[in-house]
Amino acid sequence: MENKIIMKNKLTKYCSLFALIFVLNLTFTKEVHAQCPMCKLSAEQNLKDGGTAGKGLNTGILYMFSAPYLLVGGIAYFWYINRKKEEDEELEGTFSEN
Repeated sequence: MENKIIMKNKLTKYCSLFALIFVLNLTFTKEVHAQCPMCKLSAEQNLKDGGTAGKGLNTGILYMFSAPYLLVGGIAYFWYINRKKEEDEELEGTFSEN
């Protein structure tokens, strides 16, 4: 029973932290403009011609691409760790009863 309370407290802590980061991210972000393949081609051509308008565009695209994968991977990692702890505790309980 104590383990469930501890797990619930940890979940509440992580959800609160996520909500705080999300709100701070929405509050302190700068105005951004959407990118599309035509914009990317235009920026690459600008760079080839010696312009500076396209600097950082590819990094921004990679950042937007990787963020969902990192989020899902982090959730999966925490789920795996917590599930493994629960299984270990169940095994300890089984062995201690014998």
